[in-house]
Amino acid sequence: MADLFQTDTPPKDTGPRPLADRLRPQRLSDVIGQSQVLGADAPLTVMLESGSLTSLIFWGPPGVGKTTIARLLADETELAFVQISAIFTGVPDLKKIFEAAKIRRQNGKGTLLFVDEIHRFNKAQQDGFLPYMEDGTILLVGATTENPSFELNAAVLSRSQVLVLERLDEDEFEALAKRAEGELGRDLPLTPDARAQLFSMADGDGRALLNLIEQVAAWSVSSPVDATSLAKRLMRRAAKYDKGGEEHYNLISALHKSVRGSDPDAAIYWFARMLKGGEDPRYLARRLLRMAVEDIALADPNAQTVCLHAWETFERLGAPEGELALAQAVIYLALAPKTAAGYEAFKAAKIMAEKTGSAPPPKHILNAPTTLMADLGYGEGYAYDHNAEDGFSGQNYFPEGIARPDLYQPVERGYERDLKKRKEYFEKLRAKRQNG
Repeated sequence: MADLFQTDTPPKDTGPRPLADRLRPQRLSDVIGQSQVLGADAPLTVMLESGSLTSLIFWGPPGVGKTTIARLLADETELAFVQISAIFTGVPDLKKIFEAAKIRRQNGKGTLLFVDEIHRFNKAQQDGFLPYMEDGTILLVGATTENPSFELNAAVLSRSQVLVLERLDEDEFEALAKRAEGELGRDLPLTPDARAQLFSMADGDGRALLNLIEQVAAWSVSSPVDATSLAKRLMRRAAKYDKGGEEHYNLISALHKSVRGSDPDAAIYWFARMLKGGEDPRYLARRLLRMAVEDIALADPNAQTVCLHAWETFERLGAPEGELALAQAVIYLALAPKTAAGYEAFKAAKIMAEKTGSAPPPKHILNAPTTLMADLGYGEGYAYDHNAEDGFSGQNYFPEGIARPDLYQPVERGYERDLKKRKEYFEKLRAKRQNG
């Protein structure tokens, strides 16, 4: 049964083969891209040169060479290459694979087990790999499109090295296209603009690009196809976006940091990317309100009102018309003055509250609704601020024996500039009252 998973010596196939399969690299040096793991002094190069290949986790988007590199690593190290998918493999299958690897090892042959979509295995299944990784029965190479730190067991990660594979860039796409044209024996019938658009349609996925090239190469046209015609003939590949996964958190982080960085163009771009990916506009409305509270706050108190009104407008209009209100809120937030003074003051206040425990308020600001409480000094000496000069008594409101902190430190931006002047004014009055 284990031989069903064995793919190190595949049978010859005389049928038609897709372009992507015909162009599959035969050596690691043929791989286009991924110089960060395959270049000089890169991790895989160093491992192979030193003869110390360890278990690996390849993390990256589809179509960047995870399977190909794993297969070529097996060739380079003369290991039997066994490929499985976590989607189609159960515990009985794994047991047979491990048994076959044991027999192979007894006969002097090691096994590189490539597990595609390894994050699909549950915790118990992932734990099943550990003893065979530790005793050298298998060298595990896992591939995942999800963040390994979220999806893989700590035990598996501690025994592996995570290598990040990146989407292909335009130069790498050009090299791949030229290689495809060499295999096909002719140039693609595309104008330069259409060629660039074809690369954009592939969205960083090398396999997708080769599939698109194969379609274009089959066309019978009398003159090069321009970008407009290409868009009609081919469907653009859907942008990668997982509303519950890594891409979701990456994009909302990009949106939030673009707003914080006062870049309305970047902010509205990431906002549009999330909507195009199918994100719930209500989630975005809530996050925009959070940005107004966290990053703008009292530098522009109106920012919260703008976000609330935009949210309410979306609820009344729905999509797509109501999305425009949210988009305008994004622009407003990006261009608003920023401050984290209130946020930092609240954090510092919570730390101080934890340290001071149950320290009571000073007695002079406590109410005395009973005679007993009045006899105990509750409310004694309280100065009613409205009766004080300038409407300010300057009394102490912190627990007795606690040094007065400076928690709220407003910045010289937006409306908070005025609040800073007021705070400094009251600090001077307080010092005057206490000294007087």
